[in-house]
Amino acid sequence: MTDYSKMLFPYAYNILGSAEDARDAVQDVLMKHYAEPREGVANEKAYLIKSVINHAINRKSRQRATLPGEPWLPEPVATETADSGLYLKDILSYSLLVLLEKLNAQERAVFILKESFDYTHEEIAEILSVSVENSRKLLSRAKERLFKPAPVRERDERTNTLLHNFIDAIRGRDLPRLEDMLTADIAYYADGGGKIRVYRKVSSGAAEVADLLITVNSMYLARSTVREVEVNHQPALLYYNAGRLTACSVFDISPETGKIMQISTVVDPQKLKNIVVD
Repeated sequence: MTDYSKMLFPYAYNILGSAEDARDAVQDVLMKHYAEPREGVANEKAYLIKSVINHAINRKSRQRATLPGEPWLPEPVATETADSGLYLKDILSYSLLVLLEKLNAQERAVFILKESFDYTHEEIAEILSVSVENSRKLLSRAKERLFKPAPVRERDERTNTLLHNFIDAIRGRDLPRLEDMLTADIAYYADGGGKIRVYRKVSSGAAEVADLLITVNSMYLARSTVREVEVNHQPALLYYNAGRLTACSVFDISPETGKIMQISTVVDPQKLKNIVVD
């Protein structure tokens, strides 16, 4: 029996934005598939991809992804082993997943299949049971609500230096130095999942975000052990207290200026429990 779990995971995760929900969706589809007669399924792989995508769309549509007044951030996935974990390369960047929350589930699926997996509109139409013209319209509508995502960039020495200086400036309470690392219109988001109280959920602008970062560090993170990693193909910092992961901050860095454009911080324990790094 072919193990399709790893192959199907990115399809479900990119739509749902939750690793746990994605694993559940894949397991639901596989259990149903192997429990029922499979006569007439000419291409098992294609059939399962279609089933997982549609199951994920239905789950996403049922979710109340954003609580009133609270930003909802995707669950981070460690991707440092993407070379050895063949299907991890298909995981979308964290910043793009955040952006995709603007779309409804079907728009999101069309965008992902076309832009990330290079499916044709004919293939998408067959998977989603829509017309080719409708697939084109869904993609056009999705693109109107998003900007073209930048290509995933490998973490280089400049990024490593930036993160090191970032930590150093925060712990040294060096506000001017920290502001200089941020773009003027930087956006900051924090997601406690309704379980953990966050100091501020949304913030923007270099001065405001820099002040917030120093305040949050002094209140919650001053005694944390910090680890520089990669999640969803983007640089990130993991914060540990007494060996327990308590926060994950994912960074979107400008390739032109080398400054930080966005910080997405997840402190929801449910979204942190599946982050595993070597």
